[in-house]
Amino acid sequence: MEMSNFKVYFDLGFEHILDINGYDHILFVLALAAVYLLRDWKKVLILVTAFTIGHSVTLALSTLNYVVIQPEVIEFLIPVTIFITAFANLFKKEKSLKQSGNMQLNYIFALVFGLIHGLGFSNYLKSLLGKNSSIVGELLAFNLGLEVGQIIIVVCFLIISFIFIDLFGMKRRDWVLIISSAIAGIAITLMLETKFW
Repeated sequence: MEMSNFKVYFDLGFEHILDINGYDHILFVLALAAVYLLRDWKKVLILVTAFTIGHSVTLALSTLNYVVIQPEVIEFLIPVTIFITAFANLFKKEKSLKQSGNMQLNYIFALVFGLIHGLGFSNYLKSLLGKNSSIVGELLAFNLGLEVGQIIIVVCFLIISFIFIDLFGMKRRDWVLIISSAIAGIAITLMLETKFW
């Protein structure tokens, strides 16, 4: 794969995750990151990578037509994953937020729900690839672009949480409740707006 072609697909992945019109994936990443602080950046990096691994698997399988699921179903399931992740955050107590062992559920959400998000990414990627037979390089470049975009989103979010919690003294639990409630509310709206019904 030529470097220029790699850059094209890297940029497409990067722009796709940062596209404000495709904010459903951003909401999911924020729902995952809502319970973490800036000092937890290593854990969040693992979390984002788990999401990337999850969506890379189904992105590849769906793009290669090994897995075919109706787009309407995926459009409904993506906000469901966002809602479940944000809703689970609402039940995390202040004490459990400080104990990393209680955050394992988020890693499971990132990996398993990443599989569903990969199916959403695949519809976009399929339309770009057309009937191109060799897509391994394109898939890799696209996924790397997504990963870098996700990391940027998370870093910006963690900086904002640092400002509110560490500088302004907001309670961590209150921050998680506000962010997660807003995300859950948006997810419900997205579910109701899908053509699934």
